[in-house]
Amino acid sequence: MSVTSNAATLGSRAWHAMRAGSFAMGALLVLVGVGVALHQPVLIPPLAASAALVHGAPGLPISQPRNLVGGQLLSAAVGFLVLAVAGPGPWAAAVAGGLALVAMLIAHVPHSPAAATAVIVVLQSPRPVVFLPLLALATAVLVLFGLLPHRIGGHPVRYPVAW
Repeated sequence: MSVTSNAATLGSRAWHAMRAGSFAMGALLVLVGVGVALHQPVLIPPLAASAALVHGAPGLPISQPRNLVGGQLLSAAVGFLVLAVAGPGPWAAAVAGGLALVAMLIAHVPHSPAAATAVIVVLQSPRPVVFLPLLALATAVLVLFGLLPHRIGGHPVRYPVAW
């Protein structure tokens, strides 16, 4: 491979990385803005990981909307179930993370960042009537931002590959 083609490949990768990072950052900034407007935290760490998957690996099955939304909401529900049965704490949080994976695999919606959502629910004990709708809204924002790159500028991988 020549120096020119190496530079072109590096330039292409850098462009893709900057573009993916910009769209992910945009989605996360919207989540922060929604949180500020509602006086509620909307951006939680697992959603940053979800945004990274959607924009960094849009063709992976775990990045697809069904997995992102379904995995996050199912894992949160598992977290609330464990919280109700075992109470808050690190031991229960570890159990919730494992059970969330089990539930996602059984439901065919694996999304690895969502296991952390179950852990957060058990450790933070948020109110379900507030947390779940905000989580649903946040995942919808991530999916909507996932739709943008291919539609403006022809990203090589169309998102979603499957709903």
